[in-house]
Amino acid sequence: MPGTANNNQTKILYGPKSVNDAVKSICDIMRRGNVTSAVQYVPELTWILFLCALDDIDREMQEESDALGVTYTPPLHEPYRWRDWAAPDGDIRKGLDEKSPGSMFAFVNDGLIPYLKGLKGRPGATARQKVISEIMSGVRQVGIDTERNFLDVLDRVHRFRHRTMDKDHVFGLSQVYEGLLLKMGEKNNDGGQFFTPRQVIRAMVRVIDPRIGETIYDPGSGTGGFLAQSYEHIEEAIDAVGASDEQYAILKERTFYGCEKESLIYPIALANLVLHGIDHPHIWHGNTLTGREIHGDLFASAPHRFDVVLTNPPFGGKEGKDARNRFDYKTNATQVLYLQHVMDTLKPKGRCGIVVDEGLLFRTNEEAFVETKRRLLDECNLWCVVSLPGGVFTQAGASVKTNLLFFTKGECTKAIWYYDLSDLKVTKRRPLTLARFGDFFQCLPARSQSKASWTVDVVVRRERAASRARPFHDRAREKSREAAHWKERLRKLRALVPVERDAAAIEEASDKLKRLTRAARQFIAKATGIENAVYDLRASNPNKRLGVDTRTPDELLAIIEEKGEEVRKALAVVGSVSSKGLRDG
Repeated sequence: MPGTANNNQTKILYGPKSVNDAVKSICDIMRRGNVTSAVQYVPELTWILFLCALDDIDREMQEESDALGVTYTPPLHEPYRWRDWAAPDGDIRKGLDEKSPGSMFAFVNDGLIPYLKGLKGRPGATARQKVISEIMSGVRQVGIDTERNFLDVLDRVHRFRHRTMDKDHVFGLSQVYEGLLLKMGEKNNDGGQFFTPRQVIRAMVRVIDPRIGETIYDPGSGTGGFLAQSYEHIEEAIDAVGASDEQYAILKERTFYGCEKESLIYPIALANLVLHGIDHPHIWHGNTLTGREIHGDLFASAPHRFDVVLTNPPFGGKEGKDARNRFDYKTNATQVLYLQHVMDTLKPKGRCGIVVDEGLLFRTNEEAFVETKRRLLDECNLWCVVSLPGGVFTQAGASVKTNLLFFTKGECTKAIWYYDLSDLKVTKRRPLTLARFGDFFQCLPARSQSKASWTVDVVVRRERAASRARPFHDRAREKSREAAHWKERLRKLRALVPVERDAAAIEEASDKLKRLTRAARQFIAKATGIENAVYDLRASNPNKRLGVDTRTPDELLAIIEEKGEEVRKALAVVGSVSSKGLRDG
């Protein structure tokens, strides 16, 4: 059987570039091995990387248990641990190397994969084993074409172990996966699958400040970035004060919940969360909006309401009847349905941080948009809106303008504090960093007013809108009363026996009824437009200096005349040159 060089030397991977370069080299081998697109090599790389890193974590936990004198039961046993069959110096690997070609594929396809997929069905299966089975659920066999290429991948991945990663610079496997998926999205022009930049996630988690004992939910979890960052945030907080074993058990087993419908991304999310340290990520595999389930076992113990929701739902998508009919305010706009879902799933006093597109904030021309935002202001305290700069999602293949909403369920909104980051220049080479949120975090506790921040009094805004709309409502009622009079008159005229009917009178009454009804509708539309404008929640910074032209009409006319004279002189020169050219010709 063709073997590969036993390259088991440790190499520390510093920073995102080092990690991405290492992954790129693995993907190059996969492409060479007939796994040609990201749609193919992302799932393949997911389970291989996961099993490698899981073995590293397993070793660490065994060492800690031995030091404490407690029993540790590993999720995998010989010969199905990475150290046995994949590591260059593993006993099973060495034995397979000595056998005939095809031995490695036979072991993995006929032994390892069925074993891992069947773990969840074993009596007494642990939460970790059930998660492993779900991560492997879509894997049927090795997708790489030859054993030589497969072994090359294993050897390179072996150098990519947890212990070889520089913890200060590497965010985790989610960074690797999102980079791969971003390329897949760009190539396939998949505009519906956006991923949240790391620094936006960190900022949102810092604002919401999830705590130990709270349940945290992401209804569109993607690769699990919000949940993973929340885990790190809480772990750091409890480590600082000396966490108990019970607190760690709560954090790892009963804290993190999410939903993901994409079969490609679901196992990636599970792998990412387990490798961050979450023993039991309660991720539901299915469509959040339709309720259509693919796999729900891991979510079976989830509560109906959550303390914290952190999410970046898909925006720009269109939903069908199955999704629309499950919500009070029916629309095919994905982001509007997600916002309704978030409000439904928050506990009283629960906190939410959500990414929304600009359209959701400013649109007031569709009932579902208006009513959803009305409910948001009536049932929740929308205490902060952050206007993000354009280009934040450029690296994720999306140029849409976005905002961050932060709200608490259970009390109505009286005032909204806005912070404007839209003037920041963000490009692929100059991404949004956490440092650029510095002034925002300084202003946030006191809701300070500055050039970039201001407060909108929602109560006053509603009162003013009601006052401005009242005359139009009054006129509409007046026209409706008149219309009712003519409607009754028309009924009586038509009720007369044919010989007594006055055709002219009927026509006059019908015409007046139509005009009065139309006028009433127009007045109602004007009143409604004024009232609905309250729910245009976009960030319009009142502190920005607008480029207003202060020149007088006389000054502008003088400038136009001067420029006109310059144009006439230029045309005269052109004409002279052209005439000379014709004569010379």
